[in-house]
Amino acid sequence: MSRLHLYVLAGVLALCGGLMFAYKAYVLQLPLYAGQRADVWRVETELHFTARGGPVKVTVQLPGATGRFQVIDQNFVSPGYGLTVAPGTAVNQRATFSIASASGPQVVYHRVVISRSATQDAQSRDPRPEVQRPDLSAPATVAAEEIVRAARQRAADPETLAALIAQRLREAAPGGEADFLVGRSPTVAQVVATTVDLLGLADVAARAVHGMALDLDRGNAKFVHWLEVYQDGRWRNVYVGEKQPGVVRNYLPWWRGRSAFATIEGGLDLSHRVTVSRSQDLSLKIALQHQRAAERRLAEFSLFGLPLQTQFLFRSLVVIPMGIFLLVVLRNVVGFKTFGTFMPVLIALAFRQTGLVWGIAFFAAIVAIGLSVRFYLERLKLLLVPRLAVGVMVVVLTIFVLTVLFHRLGFSRGLSLGLFPIVILTMTIERMSTVWEENGAREALQQAAGSLGVGVLTFLVMNLPQLEHLLFVFPELLLIVLAATLLLGRYSGYRLTELWRFRALAR
Repeated sequence: MSRLHLYVLAGVLALCGGLMFAYKAYVLQLPLYAGQRADVWRVETELHFTARGGPVKVTVQLPGATGRFQVIDQNFVSPGYGLTVAPGTAVNQRATFSIASASGPQVVYHRVVISRSATQDAQSRDPRPEVQRPDLSAPATVAAEEIVRAARQRAADPETLAALIAQRLREAAPGGEADFLVGRSPTVAQVVATTVDLLGLADVAARAVHGMALDLDRGNAKFVHWLEVYQDGRWRNVYVGEKQPGVVRNYLPWWRGRSAFATIEGGLDLSHRVTVSRSQDLSLKIALQHQRAAERRLAEFSLFGLPLQTQFLFRSLVVIPMGIFLLVVLRNVVGFKTFGTFMPVLIALAFRQTGLVWGIAFFAAIVAIGLSVRFYLERLKLLLVPRLAVGVMVVVLTIFVLTVLFHRLGFSRGLSLGLFPIVILTMTIERMSTVWEENGAREALQQAAGSLGVGVLTFLVMNLPQLEHLLFVFPELLLIVLAATLLLGRYSGYRLTELWRFRALAR
């Protein structure tokens, strides 16, 4: 095949990628920088349960009075289920999924799009709610009244009274009143519920709030809990779980009171998984503002139309071609020696989870231990397949021992060891031992250092937030990377390491 054909193919690919990128960047105005974020969030909830074979009814809480936020879109996916949405109280809403008969594992979905409200949180002045006194035992009442009395001496208003009571409960001293009520090391939810009871004894209206933190993208988000205290005609937030309670957080109120997030009738093992993602692409904003069919269809058939959990996976996948392109440059142009073709890229992916320093330490330790065992196995004269099988087992056992050891020493990074590609590490050990025997220790160590060096450089490139943002929002840029890789495929000139190797000849 002629060079002209290759150049034309690469040019067409680069042109298509450039035109699509220019259209999305300058016509659709998708953000070019990772910092350009809209105050729009998507929250997806998956409800998993097992039906018993008869009627099933699942009730789930919906965002109601959201304060500084507003619900701009909400939809449900529940094949075969009927759906009713009705307000439960003035501040809570509920959705009910129902079916006449179902059996086996079931799943239903709920997606809500949240936007920051254009107006401030200007709640109307509500009439003072009725305060309900808690039903406590006689010893619990004595302990609760003592905590309330001590807090009243330092509190200036109901808000500070709630904060002081919550602080006393969180810092429960052994054998004290707080320890009697909530025990040692109570959860935030326990502190919130008990504080509401104690404020009831003090004739202060309060309620528990359960919501979601919108600051970070999370694939398995947990609900957070705080208090709302009635003061001067308004409900005021008291963040029990914060070290600085006065700091305003991006907390989305979801539901209030003592009700559970979801309940089920006619089923077992009800669980939920919540995914939070802050919009970086503005595709939702475009669809809402312009309402052009082409733009809506483009958003639907892009990565942004996928479920959030899948989007998190693709944020890691889209940078792999860039890492492979860098690997091609380092091997064919610079002249790095590595074990295998794409092993450094896989090691770089593992570094994204463990961190660079810990990743290098783990890699060196596992390879060193595996190599020692490999030299011992050579004396046993095993065949290739059994020898590789033993190598895999040794790598797994090494990862297990190092994980437990680092966990006991208090290093949380050690828990990420299992993300290393076990088979790749095994083949690396096997390949290194072969090179060691055939070409000597120096050549084996050079190739090992080259593999680790390329993995580190690839990690540094793949871990750039701006690069991840561009390739996720504009995946057509991968066509340009593909074109450049095709052109490099015909490169047959000197490598940079060879210029250094033959420097004496150049003189």
